[in-house]
Amino acid sequence: MAASEPRVRERPLSPHLQVYRWQVQMASSILHRITGTILAIGALAFVYGLLALAGGPQRWAAFADCLAGPLGKFLLLGFSWALAYHLINGVRHLLQDGGLGFSVPDFVRSSWISIIGSIVLTAIGWGIVLSHWGQA
Repeated sequence: MAASEPRVRERPLSPHLQVYRWQVQMASSILHRITGTILAIGALAFVYGLLALAGGPQRWAAFADCLAGPLGKFLLLGFSWALAYHLINGVRHLLQDGGLGFSVPDFVRSSWISIIGSIVLTAIGWGIVLSHWGQA
């Protein structure tokens, strides 16, 4: 190598999903980010619903009709699951910030609790709402 040529430093390649074995902890981390995004988008939809409500009966009826359809129900179900998951996983993160649950078995267990618990919480919530105020 000549003295005038700049020296090139070889850097290691960053590992990616194809390098690592898929684990529930990875899914938990990814789901937390995805559900946070879903909640932000859902908050915008909620504001739109409030504007429709303030806009009068016709605008509210149009908004309510959108939510009453199959796509609207699917979006409401997805939003409620995202809320439940983000809540449970957020509590998990708070406990970890307090120094609890850092061993690998605890971390795996709490990841599964976040995932399964959010599904159960969503099912209970929808069961209560549908049994008291609506039809399936």
